[in-house]
Amino acid sequence: MKLYSYFRSSASYRVRIALALKGIAYDYLPIHLVKGEQRSAPFAALSADRLVPVLEVDGVPLAQSMAIIEYLEETHPTPPLLPAAPLARAQVRALAQTIACEIHPINNLRVLKYLSQELRVDDDAKNAWYRHWCRSGLEAVERELAQLRAAHGPARLCFGDSPTLADCCLVPQIFNAQRFAVDLSGLPLTMAAYEAGMALPAVQQAQPSACPDFEG
Repeated sequence: MKLYSYFRSSASYRVRIALALKGIAYDYLPIHLVKGEQRSAPFAALSADRLVPVLEVDGVPLAQSMAIIEYLEETHPTPPLLPAAPLARAQVRALAQTIACEIHPINNLRVLKYLSQELRVDDDAKNAWYRHWCRSGLEAVERELAQLRAAHGPARLCFGDSPTLADCCLVPQIFNAQRFAVDLSGLPLTMAAYEAGMALPAVQQAQPSACPDFEG
């Protein structure tokens, strides 16, 4: 397997966590988003949407982090990243999608660059945009975690005591939130799940600082 990734991309970070949790070896190929390498002809031939991550499996490129992780779950089911019960699986997917589909898209690099370069929004306003939508989304995550606790009992991570798809999404989102100085107070369940996730060896292995293209 080959993973086309950018160390700071939260979507790439999700996939790195999933690969590490499942103990899957891969070659890391950096794509520098800030430098525009995602628009280069070789990468564009792999990624129709010019985004990372892309996981190349036997010469076939797979795009979109959630689809990639679902593929890994289907082909490498141990350890599982989704609960066994269908209802619980749907709940974990919903929590993961709150992050991946509601928070991340309006705060990713290309959106922030459009705000600053095309709409001429200054840095303070751009950062206020990020903080507002990230905080609003994380408040929804906190409410969802409270519902899960009410239905399933206490949990160390997002769902139970084993990492799931939701943890693969939560850890990178909090990492980016901290970069932008988002107010993370008053989110006890969210931050407890994040801290528990960060303590996992696989998550440590997948951190941006562990990537070959890391820039401090």
